[in-house]
Amino acid sequence: MVVDWVNKGGATIRAARGSPDIRDFDERELAVIATSPTEPLGADRRAPADAWSVMEKFYAAEAAYIASGGYGKANYAEVAAYLDPEVVLHQAPGLPFSGTGTWRGHEGMERFLAAFSQTWESMEFLEQHHWGDADTVVVHNRVRFRARATGREVETLILQLITVKDGRMLECRPFYWDAGAITDACTPT
Repeated sequence: MVVDWVNKGGATIRAARGSPDIRDFDERELAVIATSPTEPLGADRRAPADAWSVMEKFYAAEAAYIASGGYGKANYAEVAAYLDPEVVLHQAPGLPFSGTGTWRGHEGMERFLAAFSQTWESMEFLEQHHWGDADTVVVHNRVRFRARATGREVETLILQLITVKDGRMLECRPFYWDAGAITDACTPT
């Protein structure tokens, strides 16, 4: 059986389980991201992909990461598989998880997701609409979050402008409809 593996840095390799091709990797740092009994080694599993299909997979991996407890508990490699090594996330200032506002590369995204998963214990996409092409997508999300600190839920809208390169997210600019409601949900009374 052919298996797609991804390491913490987001590098992928296609190899059979137990193959010498993965012997130099610590298997604790690898995640199986896809299997295929028929695809030949070296097949490009990402082509063809439009920006929306990449983001659907990213959103599922992101939600699973948050639900699993985030940094130190969840498998970041499953998220990194959908991120370009040069990825840039531009978060709005003033949000409980925005930090510096700009997060760069796989390490930056892992730090962002650590802060994000410390803020939220769950994230549910209730509705998504998207417009775009092979390299760019605009996504209108209706999302429900549950805050770790308070247990309170907030339902809000997020509009994201996303650029994809070679089947991975390269840049993301999210715009939150009600940043005040997000902050209120996270602030203990």
